[in-house]
Amino acid sequence: MSEKKVKPITEVCLRSFPKIIFFWPLTVVSFVMWLLQMLAPSPIAWCGIFWLTLFAINMFIVAFDFSSTKFFVLVLIIVVVVLLVVFLAPGLITGLPAVSFNPGLTAEFYFIVTIIMAIILGLVILGSRFDYWKIERNEIYHKAGIFSSAERLPTKSLRIKKEITDVFEFFILRAGSITLMPGHGDVIHLPTVLNINKKQNQIDYLLSHISIEPDELDA
Repeated sequence: MSEKKVKPITEVCLRSFPKIIFFWPLTVVSFVMWLLQMLAPSPIAWCGIFWLTLFAINMFIVAFDFSSTKFFVLVLIIVVVVLLVVFLAPGLITGLPAVSFNPGLTAEFYFIVTIIMAIILGLVILGSRFDYWKIERNEIYHKAGIFSSAERLPTKSLRIKKEITDVFEFFILRAGSITLMPGHGDVIHLPTVLNINKKQNQIDYLLSHISIEPDELDA
């Protein structure tokens, strides 16, 4: 049985996205809620509550950076609060009167949000096609804009630093930051790179094979 040939990596493309990219779950949910709400004659309460909850979570993720330590501290605080309520004040839960809450979000609302978010995310993705860093065997290539000139830096003495600054962002899109430190020129910081671990592995592979290419050996 023949082994499948792996295509060698000759370049790695890095694109840094704005934080709005993490609102893609809200866009998908808005579209689904629009379809569901069109089938109902009046606003569905649980749909509105679910949408508002997801909106709050998305805003929370974008507004703050949660390192691994902060994430586990947050989980610990939530668990402690739940345990205190359940064991120290069990009557508090059952004694509360039933509250009926309906945000009244209509199908038109979900539709407008879906269109707005889809347009913004589409423009963000389109813009990333014209603003990126490409790491090749011998140089770092920066392209910014459609008609702007490209910047080139040598990969000699290049150092890479990868960081996962936010646990939630890593869960949503496997995102993290990459800092390129070339031997010449300014330090390049890319705060929101998707599939961060895969990109780092590709860069490590590419740079580890630079010094052993046959055409670079002295005659």
